[in-house]
Parts: sequence; C-alpha cells; structure tokens
Amino acid sequence: MERILKISFGIFLMYSVTISMAFDEELIQKGELRKACSKRGNAAPPPQRVNTTMRLIALRELMSSEVRLFTHPVDAYLITSSDEHQSVEVADYDKRREYISGFSGSYGDAIVTMDKAILWTDGRYHLQADEQIDCNWLLMREGHKNIPTRSQWLKSQFPKGARLGANPQIISEYMWRKLTHELAEAKIELVALNVSLIDEIWPKNERPAKLNKDAFVWDIKYAGKNFTTKIKEVRELVKKAGADAMVVTSLDEIAWLLNIRGRDIPLSPFLRSYLIFDMDDAFLYVNWKQLEKNDVFRYLHAKFEFKHNDTVQIRNYTEIWTDLRIKSQLYQKILIPSHCVYSEGASHAIYEHIFADKRLPHQSPIIYLKSVKNPVEIEGMKIAHIKDGAAMCKFFAYIEAQMANGKIFSEMAMASILDDFRYQQLQSLGNSFTTIIGFAANSAKPHYIPTRNTNANVYNNGTVVIESGAQYYEGTTSVTRTIHYGEPDSLMKDAYTRVLIGQMAFAGLTFPNNMKMADSDVLVRKSLWEVGLDYLHETGHGIGTFLGVKESPIAIQYDLEVATKQTFKSGQFFTVEPGYYREGYFGVRLQNVYQVIDKPWLQHTSGHKYIGFKTLTLVPYQQKMFAFEQLSTQQRKWLNRYNEEIRQEVGAELKRHNSMEGFYWMMENTKYIPENGAAIISTRFTLISALVLSLKFL
Repeated sequence: MERILKISFGIFLMYSVTISMAFDEELIQKGELRKACSKRGNAAPPPQRVNTTMRLIALRELMSSEVRLFTHPVDAYLITSSDEHQSVEVADYDKRREYISGFSGSYGDAIVTMDKAILWTDGRYHLQADEQIDCNWLLMREGHKNIPTRSQWLKSQFPKGARLGANPQIISEYMWRKLTHELAEAKIELVALNVSLIDEIWPKNERPAKLNKDAFVWDIKYAGKNFTTKIKEVRELVKKAGADAMVVTSLDEIAWLLNIRGRDIPLSPFLRSYLIFDMDDAFLYVNWKQLEKNDVFRYLHAKFEFKHNDTVQIRNYTEIWTDLRIKSQLYQKILIPSHCVYSEGASHAIYEHIFADKRLPHQSPIIYLKSVKNPVEIEGMKIAHIKDGAAMCKFFAYIEAQMANGKIFSEMAMASILDDFRYQQLQSLGNSFTTIIGFAANSAKPHYIPTRNTNANVYNNGTVVIESGAQYYEGTTSVTRTIHYGEPDSLMKDAYTRVLIGQMAFAGLTFPNNMKMADSDVLVRKSLWEVGLDYLHETGHGIGTFLGVKESPIAIQYDLEVATKQTFKSGQFFTVEPGYYREGYFGVRLQNVYQVIDKPWLQHTSGHKYIGFKTLTLVPYQQKMFAFEQLSTQQRKWLNRYNEEIRQEVGAELKRHNSMEGFYWMMENTKYIPENGAAIISTRFTLISALVLSLKFL
C-alpha cells in the first residue's frame, strides 16, 4: 500500500508540474508572467525595478492631446531602442525606451496604449527585463513559442482599427514598411508624429547631456587605406548599383569611410554625423566645432581654396533635412541604405525627405567593404588581442591574489578594476562596451550589468561570468570567460565543458567558402543539444576594427533567416559566444574573436575554395572548470596548442611591460594537459548521464 501511495503521489506531482508549466507558458505568451507582480500576494519587488507610473501618465496625456501633437490623438505609441542613426548602442541622451520602461538592455521595443504598456526583448534580457520593468508592463519574451509580434499584438488589441504614433527619425524605413504592411489589413495606421513624445516628457534636468567631443583622425598606419581611396571604391559600387549619389546615416560607416573617429557614443569611437556624396562632391553634416582640433579639417581637405573630388565639404548637422530636399532634385537616383542584419538602414524620416522617384533602397556597400579587413587592419587586430590578453591576465592575477588574502570584491568593483587594467594599455581608448560581471544567480542573466541596486559580492561558491572588451587604435576586442573561485560542482563543470567543446569544434572547422553561416552554429550547440540544453541568444556576430563591437553582416544563429543566406569571407572578424544559464543558480559563457582565413593548399572538387578560422582571443580557460572525462585526445591537443600560443604571444607582452604577476598567473593557468587520459565512456553510461543531467538542469 505504501508503495502504491508513493507512486500515486509521484504521478500527482508530475501532473501538477505539467499543469503548472502549461499555465506558465500561457502567461508567457500573454506577457503576464512577471516576477513580484501577482495580484494575490505582496512579494517584494526586485531592488532594480523602476517605477514608471508617472512617466506613463504623462505620455498618455500627450497621446490624447491634439494641441500638443498637432494632429489627431493616437491610440498607441511605439518607442524603439534606436537613435537617429539606427545605432546598435546609443548615447545616454538617446535612451528613450529605457526612460519610459526602466529596462536598460540594448535591444527591445515598447508599445504604450491608453491602458497597457508592453515590452519585447530577446533571450539575452528576459531575466533582466523582468526585474527592471515594473508591474505596469507586460513582457514579451522573444524566443519562446507563440510569442506575438508587435503587429499581432496590436491587431488583437484594436480589431476595429487604430492610430499608432511613432517618431520617424528613430524608426528605420525597414521597420516602418514592415509594420505598415502587417497592420494595413486591420486598418491600423502608422502615424509619423512631428513631435517626439518621450523628449517632451523627459525632464531636462534628468536627461543626460548630448556629447559633442572633439573628433580625430585614425592614422593611415592603423587604417591601411586612405579615405580618398575608400570613397573612390564606394563611388564605383554606388554607380554599379544604379545611383549617382548616396546618403550615409550609420555612424560606423562614416567613421570607416573617412578614417575619422569621435566619442559621441559612449564606448564606440563615432562622431555624430551624416554624409552625402555623389560622383564629384562629398558633404559631411556635423557640429563643425568638433572638427576644429586634431587637424581634422586639414585631413578632410575641407579648407582647400580650390575644391577637388576628394574634398569633404562641412555642413551643419541639422542642415541634412533641407539639403536632402534640395540635393535629391539634382540626381537621377540616390542610394539610401536599407536593412542588413544588425544595420537597420536609414530612418523613415530620411526616406521621406527624398523624392519617391529618386529613391534607390539598397544595402550599403560600405558594410561589406569594411567587414573584410585589409592586411594592416588584420595585423592591428592581432596586436590588439595580444594587448587585451595581457590586460586580462594582469586582472585575473590581481583579483586572485587579493581574494587569497581575504579581500572581498563586489561585481562593480571587479568591473572597475578590469576597466582600469584595459585603459592602461598603450593606444587604448577604454572599453568597447560596458563590462559585464555577474556572480552566481546574476551570472545566469546573459547580458547582466551590475548596478548599485544589484551589486553582489563575489565569493567562492558560484560561477562568475566576465565579459568585456576594449577599443585600441589597432582594433576592437571582446572576450568572455567564466571562472569559479572555489570548487565548482558537477553541473557547473558539465555545462562549462559542453560550452567549451562547442567553441573548440567551431575553431577547428575547415569548410568550402559557399557554406552558409547558419550551418556552423550546429557545431557550437551540438554538445549542449545532446543533453537537451541550449541558450536563447545568437552564437556570434561581426566585430569592427576600432569601430563597433557588433557589426553587420555576420550573424551566426542556426534559425536566423539571414544567416542561412550569408557566407564567410576571408579577412572578416567575428565573435563566437556560446553559453548556458540556469536561472537563480549559475551561468556559463565563453567568447572568443575569430578571423576567417584562406586555406589555399586545399581545393574542393567543385572548384570552391576552402577556408577556416584563426582564434585571435588569447586568454586562458580555467582548467578546474573542466570535466576532463568529456574531453577527447584531439580536444586536449587543441587546448595545449592554444595555451602554447598564449604563453608565446601574451607572455612576451607581459614580460615586455615587466608585469610578472600576470605572467606567472598566465603560466600557471596554461599548464600542460595530459593528452592520453581521456576517459572512455560506455554508450549505456552516456545515455544514463544525459537523462540524469537533463532532469537536473530543468
């Protein structure tokens, strides 16, 4: 009888769990599954949660005011994460979506109606968004099944039609057209408002100032090609596309094309500007005071008495809007950048300021030119990653030594120390993005950034995910390592090793140059998939050379449509960053930067060339996180070769600067791994282990 009762209770428990999971799935699809937002309890809200009640009231008052809108009221208002240039990362001044919602992640869109507020974001930010947005908001967790799109949700809310307002300067034409098409049947009109509603309700004394720092020239010894040559190449491609002029709106494209850099976007070396060029002239729209120092005027030939076709004429930043109307009359066709992977293309406002019959929507040729680095840029990226490896080793050595003496660091303190080590490197402009350091439960949030409300102390009983990067004159870096200052448990080791195996499998890949990017992702995730694990973010993305840390056209994700069409090109650089995250417990992520290289000694029978990858990131893995029995002889050999390269390249850099603490730490953490000690696991044991692990990781 006792045995029957135990079985019955087990069945009841399994049934209850199934019902609960189904109920949670329904709430997720509605956006209603929210932490500490239950109407039946009084759970304490997360400390980082932002109260947006008054902000939403102010916004809704504006939405209903014909006087302040200069048009009829709107039923809903869309707020994107973009600035006027559709940047991936934006200045604090432009974080409108963060202001209205409280969510600080880099990706996400918000829609506010008269009685609802809803946020969409992807798997990197599900946990973070849930803790930051208050209970006024619904949360749509993209990546889960049956999550409605923005259009689908709007159509469900307004079956008889509505007016959806938006700021046309911060929405790409790509998104505008897509929404217009999807909402047309439901008679929901997308309305371009002449007033930015978030700007109206954001108090000036609370809003960060707009940055206007001096621009500077990126020297030819780093760029490898002067701007006049680049403009000539782009002009030829614009002409080939069927246009006689082009408007450039993306800040990283202008920075690359003109070899000038700025600091208007924190952590990205960009100058806020627009550019229009035709076959003879080029016009840069910028705050001209930012060009007065550092010989930028002279470099751009802007002060020449006689104009040449390599002269860049300087215009005031806001004159772009009048000049587009005037200049578009002079051309047969003007190329306007369209959507390309992470590059949203030009805004709807840019499109609307060019006569319809003169528009030629086209992916920017600059994206593909700058993604393939020239020999000088390639060498620079290698130098940057050696410097970065040295900075990371010095940081790890310092923290480990201090903790051994009993010192306790918070996440924010560790981030600050790492930033200092990076900034101390020669030709460093500091970080390429905000340093991510998450301990224990915080490490399970893929893009968690510590704040004063969440800042945890780091102890020896959990994993620490550390993701950071730098902007060196030679190149841009990004690296992630997961460490443990105590003894990791078997689940942590298993997850870490599976993530590492995926990264090693990718690094050793040789393939024909017609293979699609999406296909490579299978190798990275395979070891996790074998036990039913995965991560809800992309595996990798392109990275610039003293430019953006995330750039088009490379996107690595097996189910991403664009990745099923794109191929790798020799000379490109990108990240690979697999991970695993168990909410409330621990997280693991490892990230390296790779270079695409030719393998000319191989020839495919179909005539295609073979290419492969070279690992640029040179930072040791933590060996005590390895589940050694899972590593094959070949994988151990790869790790030994990798560690030998770190010793040679980073070791020389550390000794050159007399950083002996970092050198000794590096030598200890790149010690030889026995290559013939891989355990042979039986098929039966493997199946049982996989089943147990998958149950434990639920």
